[in-house]
Amino acid sequence: MNETPDSFDLIPGAADSPVILHVPHSAREIPAPVRDGIVLDDAALERELDHITDAHTAELAAAVAAAADVAPWRFVNRLSRLVIDPERFPDEREEMLAVGMGAVYTRTTHRAPLRPAGADPHTLIDRYFHPYARAMTDAVAERLAATGQAVIIDVHSYPTARLPYELHGDGPRPPVCLGTDEFHTPPELLTLAEKAFAGVGGVGIDSPFSGTYVPLRFYEREPKVTALMVEIRRDTYMSEPGGPVGPGLTRVVSALTTLVDAVSR
Repeated sequence: MNETPDSFDLIPGAADSPVILHVPHSAREIPAPVRDGIVLDDAALERELDHITDAHTAELAAAVAAAADVAPWRFVNRLSRLVIDPERFPDEREEMLAVGMGAVYTRTTHRAPLRPAGADPHTLIDRYFHPYARAMTDAVAERLAATGQAVIIDVHSYPTARLPYELHGDGPRPPVCLGTDEFHTPPELLTLAEKAFAGVGGVGIDSPFSGTYVPLRFYEREPKVTALMVEIRRDTYMSEPGGPVGPGLTRVVSALTTLVDAVSR
């Protein structure tokens, strides 16, 4: 397990687009060697994937890229977050370690064992996490060099009902939650997003999820890298927990396209 994995895709957009749609949690695929280290049986694993996967968000990003006036770039994780979660800190800085959900999960959404006690995360971090982080860093650097800025829009979804793993899930659960960062989310970006998603049914800020994803090379260092997390409540566009899309997807695509067009001008 030493070769660089083909576990993510950078899908080019327009040369003059500063936008990267980051889709980290849309996939269900787990390579066989990684599956061997998960203690759930096949049925339990499928149920866990239903709960933990941000289903259809890759399709959402693809539809937005096709509809936008200036096509955004897309960085898409092709493996399940049960392999590694590229948005976690890979060390003790990660608060989700408290519930067994650091860069390599050891517990499920319902806090049941996912991997054996004492499982070493470093093999998976070296194999999957670090190559992903380097590639995303390079993608952001390329947008900076090409356009003078980079705008990371993190595309997520979240369940209607709070799951046991959520550390901050006792607040509002609006149809659209916008996660922000004090350094990387300027007020004008947040305002554009609030306007774009106003017709989806309601917008909230940093509840039940907060923060944004920015590669560590730029984190709290480069103000020309801006970022926003978009969390779509799943009942607005799909059947929960892991079912098909519904008619609401069209409205979500339109709203996210409006945001991409606004920040690309």
